[in-house]
Amino acid sequence: MDYRVLGKTGFNISEVSLGTWQLGSKWGDPFDENDAQNTLAAAYDAGVNFFDTADIYQDGHSERALAKFIKGKQDKVFVSTKIGRKLDPHVASGYTAENLTKFVEESLTNLDIDALDNVLLHCPPTPVYYTPEVFFTLDQLKKEGKIKNYGVSVERVEEAMKALDYDISAVEIIYNMFRLRPADNFFKMAKDHNVGIIARVPLASGLLSGKYTLDTTFGKEDHRTFNRHGEAFDQGETFSGVDYATGVKAADELKERLGAGNQLAQMALRYILMADAVSTVIPGASKPEQITRNVAAAELPAFTADQMAVVRDVYDKYIKNPVQYRW
Repeated sequence: MDYRVLGKTGFNISEVSLGTWQLGSKWGDPFDENDAQNTLAAAYDAGVNFFDTADIYQDGHSERALAKFIKGKQDKVFVSTKIGRKLDPHVASGYTAENLTKFVEESLTNLDIDALDNVLLHCPPTPVYYTPEVFFTLDQLKKEGKIKNYGVSVERVEEAMKALDYDISAVEIIYNMFRLRPADNFFKMAKDHNVGIIARVPLASGLLSGKYTLDTTFGKEDHRTFNRHGEAFDQGETFSGVDYATGVKAADELKERLGAGNQLAQMALRYILMADAVSTVIPGASKPEQITRNVAAAELPAFTADQMAVVRDVYDKYIKNPVQYRW
């Protein structure tokens, strides 16, 4: 495992880390504490020292599972959590000093620590980025010692750019073979501001595993079933906003033209790491054996210029319109 600095935090984090949206279960399934602990242990044993979570993941079970796991390891690991999506309705006016402070304190309790390594606003509505008082509240929480760093998880590139106006340490953004726009301008801007990049949804909800077909089905409670058109939350969270049939066709072409065989998922992760602005990529895992697949990406050779061109060509052919223009 190689390590990269996460922006202003100064912390060296594993370039392949662990996103915990699926920790302890597949999407929509009941939480399994043993699976969660075994998955976390497998990741740590493989060199992963960065864990991304959120206060709403598994109704708080994700944070509490991490609390149990990191006992005695706090100086060796970095935990980033997200807040804001407990708001119902999830509107900009809910991002008050009172609510933000409450969310931070609840995460401190769940994680059983004195100060949060990093807090990200969890894909807040766009007007929040134009409400400086929200970020001044986070500045105050830093002064009070409740958080060490803060940043944002975003839906759109424009939101990430606007967030650079504030004293953020990291931006979590969707970046993968089906979401190339962040690399066009934003990555350079982030580097200039010494802001770390956490690449999320790296496999486009599994499309970039190359294993899905037009006949693949998903569970009733899986967002890949109920949010394909943004019915529950931003459409870009599901298959990176790509039409499913189009995504299957594009993934099949990538697999063929890259000669990926059964390694398209690992190659998709390795592609993300070609961007030196990226601090880490955070594929999820619900079982320990999935960790081995994910971390293997770090050992793959760098993409050649021809392979990079293939990714761009497939993107331009299938994905760019409308994804480039929406996110």
